[in-house]
Amino acid sequence: MTNEKEPTLTREGFRDDILHHLKYTVGKDRHHASVYDWRLALSYALRDRIVEPWFASTKATWDNDYKRVYYLSMEYLIGRILEDAAINLGLKGLAAAALLDLGQDFDVIALDEPDAALGNGGLGRLAACYMESMATLGCPGYGYGVRYEHGLFRQRFEMGQQAETPEDWLSQRHPWEFERPESNYTVRFKGHMEERHGKTVWVPGETVIATAYDTPIVGWEGRWSNTLRLWGAKPTTLFDLERFNRGDYAAAAAPETLARTITRVLYPDDTTYAGKELRLKQEYFLTSASIKDILRRYLESHDDITELDKHIAIQMNDTHPALAGPELIRLLVDRHDLPFEQALEISQNVLGYTNHTLLPEALERWSTWLMGSVLPRHMQIIEKIDAAHLKANPARPASIGIVRNHEVHMGELAFVMANRVNGVSALHTELVKSQLFPALDKLHPGRVINVTNGVTPRRWLKLANPGLADLVTETIGEGWEADLDRLEELVPHIEDNGFREAFMAVKRANKAEAAHWMKVKCGIEVDPDAMFDVQVKRIHEYKRQLMNVFETIAQWHEIKKNPEGDFVPRVKIFGGKSAPGYAVAKEIIHLINDVAEVVNNDPDMRGRLKVIYPPNYNVTMAERLIPAADLSEQISTAGKEASGTGNMKLSLNGALSIGTLDGANVEIRERVGAENFFLFGMTAQEVIERRKNVNHAREAIEASQALKDVLQLIAEGRFSPNQRDRYHGLVHRAWNSDYFLVTSDFTDYQRAQAEVDAAFLDPDRWARMAALNTAKMGFFSSDRSIRGYMENIWGARSAL
Repeated sequence: MTNEKEPTLTREGFRDDILHHLKYTVGKDRHHASVYDWRLALSYALRDRIVEPWFASTKATWDNDYKRVYYLSMEYLIGRILEDAAINLGLKGLAAAALLDLGQDFDVIALDEPDAALGNGGLGRLAACYMESMATLGCPGYGYGVRYEHGLFRQRFEMGQQAETPEDWLSQRHPWEFERPESNYTVRFKGHMEERHGKTVWVPGETVIATAYDTPIVGWEGRWSNTLRLWGAKPTTLFDLERFNRGDYAAAAAPETLARTITRVLYPDDTTYAGKELRLKQEYFLTSASIKDILRRYLESHDDITELDKHIAIQMNDTHPALAGPELIRLLVDRHDLPFEQALEISQNVLGYTNHTLLPEALERWSTWLMGSVLPRHMQIIEKIDAAHLKANPARPASIGIVRNHEVHMGELAFVMANRVNGVSALHTELVKSQLFPALDKLHPGRVINVTNGVTPRRWLKLANPGLADLVTETIGEGWEADLDRLEELVPHIEDNGFREAFMAVKRANKAEAAHWMKVKCGIEVDPDAMFDVQVKRIHEYKRQLMNVFETIAQWHEIKKNPEGDFVPRVKIFGGKSAPGYAVAKEIIHLINDVAEVVNNDPDMRGRLKVIYPPNYNVTMAERLIPAADLSEQISTAGKEASGTGNMKLSLNGALSIGTLDGANVEIRERVGAENFFLFGMTAQEVIERRKNVNHAREAIEASQALKDVLQLIAEGRFSPNQRDRYHGLVHRAWNSDYFLVTSDFTDYQRAQAEVDAAFLDPDRWARMAALNTAKMGFFSSDRSIRGYMENIWGARSAL
């Protein structure tokens, strides 16, 4: 059963469109076309259907002078576009039928599309969900980002260790974007300041050109479409011919090298000065081009620059675009001759800041030397912002200045420059007020508000889990895709044995498909009837993959001690990348793979325990694993996870959560019911108290024989027989520091895992709990999140 709207296009007509593009756009004969050729032809045929609503939406925005929202983000983890666009246009069924007539399989062709390498994890996937929801709700907007040539990196494992290679998504033609060479801006770096005719003038030492590449983002049912504008960097001068002719080839190509370097990779390793400089340049490249583009568009239809806040809102997604404030002030002062005080007020009125982290190391800080060297004019403006804020708040403590200890604190800069600062879950927002920015919150009461994150149900249910989406439609009717609260209508049906059987049949089919994929991808056979226990997210100490692998070792050890015992079969599935320079996270990856090598080759396990870690976790892999998950591991140290969105996707797809009271886990548990959530661990306040005991780790280990055994097994090299001391540093940290309290929460984690086993052994109970998780996820739609931004932060209204 399908909810797709009645197409305005016939099957034959769409087939002809595909053939037209295959011949005239791709340049291939149908009898010699590859899957790649068919994918391009289909993509162009679908893109043609997006252009009409895209143009109509743009025209309506101009004609009605709607307030525009501009979303600035260093990441957009948009995944594959083809199937998502087909679903939102209501054309997936038609496209599949037309391809069938041509002897092609829609699913095979859709899977040929590479993931756009524009993000890393939750931050970038959230931005992608928000862009799609803005289009679905008819919120006129632009997303601004960087067109990374190689993205973060492609992950592979060499002898169990993470190795990074460049992503190559742009080595193929990217059919969804339109290059806009007419929309280009000069971005300047370095140089010096001069006074000319009473004005401060920035004389740059380096320049690059930012060129726009536009991707239309179509909303549900194709009623509205917005634009994701990505900036590519080009040299202002291709190369120095005179130097080239003298044989100085490297110097001659320096301008081109600078430009390409800026957009090569996401998050260059910033453990070196050169890496820090590059990352700062990337962030300014994004904000400078975007703010100039925003002002250019505004001035095309408005004369009064002082009324900017009535017509635009700019959202800074984390601190990466925090230079938007100083850049906007610079342009208003240096180019439009406004007084600094007025420019500051206007900038604050249009800017919003979303905080995504409580980790001090993730709240960017740049040395004043680096900022002054790379962006001398902005260093001046940041100091003026800081001074103006102190003047307006003379009681401000010295500890919260934007510029202090020879560093520019980007979190404080973003807070001061924003009219609203939002956290991304109820708990996180309270911690932003009480722990992260307590003094600033006291100076600016009411500035910090909450907008809990959400995920788009079009991708994370309808696309990723079509079996479950069809069951939902059969059960409650059409229309839930744009009104996820309607999932609540499933609740009465959960008492129906037939519905529960159908629900679990969908889960079983998803698990069987994932098992086949794992066999092909990893060469390991798993039983689809085992519990699929999934932890997929960025590898970081606070997310505590280490606790999960410790518990896996403990389970293995129990089976080894009692090989004839009764154990619930589990498939432990990990997925995620470590930052290139994050040594501890890489060590955890290595340990997971070493444990997998031992467990998966141990005949005593006999299918009772498997460990799977497919390399290069991305959106496409998530779309495969999340619908197959039985158990969702959301086990971060309380007070460290801002929100999470993987927890929402997994619950929406009928996985039960084992987790701490952290981030959005708190709100998920409130909605699904405490009895349908496996809770363990300390609260955020208890974590703070526990850390005051300098011996907390040693005491926790001494109190747990299971944990002592795990650490002993690791220390003696049971999982690294070729290098027995490989994990001595890891074991030492567990005994003597353990900042993220893995050891202190381990015993309670084991208790909760035993409760998971007991529930899984009762299939009917598990089915009820899983179905309730899906039914109670309506609140966690990104549509609800965007409505909150529109009403409480942006002051924007829907154009639909």
